[in-house]
Amino acid sequence: MTAPPPEDRLPPRVRVVEVSPRDGLQAEATTLSTDAKLELIDRLVAAGHSTIEATSFVSPKAVPQLADAEELMKRLRRAPGVRYPVLVPNERGLDRALSCGVTDVAVFAAASESYSLKNLGRSREETLRDYVPVVRRAKEMGARVRGYLSMVIADPWDGPTPLRTVVEASRALADMGCDELSLGDTIGVGTANAARDVVRALVSAGIPIERIGVHFHDTYGQALANVLAVLTLGVTTVDASAGGLGGSPFAKSAAGNLATEDLVWMLDGLGIESGVDVRRVAETARWACGLLGREPAGRTTRALA
Repeated sequence: MTAPPPEDRLPPRVRVVEVSPRDGLQAEATTLSTDAKLELIDRLVAAGHSTIEATSFVSPKAVPQLADAEELMKRLRRAPGVRYPVLVPNERGLDRALSCGVTDVAVFAAASESYSLKNLGRSREETLRDYVPVVRRAKEMGARVRGYLSMVIADPWDGPTPLRTVVEASRALADMGCDELSLGDTIGVGTANAARDVVRALVSAGIPIERIGVHFHDTYGQALANVLAVLTLGVTTVDASAGGLGGSPFAKSAAGNLATEDLVWMLDGLGIESGVDVRRVAETARWACGLLGREPAGRTTRALA
């Protein structure tokens, strides 16, 4: 394990994980056609993204917006050097994903008990236990595995999430073989101190900073401040969604994700490389939001327009 960099030193580069094709579209009332989804992904590649969360192999009844996962992944034109992770909820979902040639998968757990029961239909302990064979099989097949952990700051039903619980769940995901963790403030209530506290707690528990990513929702307008706070701790992986698309279909208090264009505008201003062209992302956000019949949430897109 390498030591985290001194605090208050910004990293030279950040990897932006673009989540609009999966996490963004799953919460939208309008379902895009497979052709439109493929064009969205192509546009995101053209904007410079190296990691694009493509879809989810969950039950079509649970998330009808992503019912075309097999068709999308079989038709997807994979660009050299670009990763296309997909969400898998169980071994059946993993089998479906692997049959489409998927090489990057993600599993999704919750730090809070209520959200785990409402979203996944299982307790937190059951969810983590059930993912052990999923992650093991994925790794045996040579796939890279990402572990999402939601509600790391607070839950609308359970209240503040104890740091000890976040650490225990994160440790379980890391120990079962997840290559990377994405810490989610799913309802966007966190502020900079809370975001830093979570990251520091994981590092203190022995999880390398290189394996920690963040996924902040912008419900209270704090997502950018929270990103900046954890960048000073050495975090270099940040999830974002073009146009701020998304939220959670299972937690109505969750507003949209951090807008990719707002994140990249900030990174550019700080002199931090991301490889992403902010204007092309903004154009993509306008195009996608137009198809969905909504205004882009990203302030940068509105300003550049």
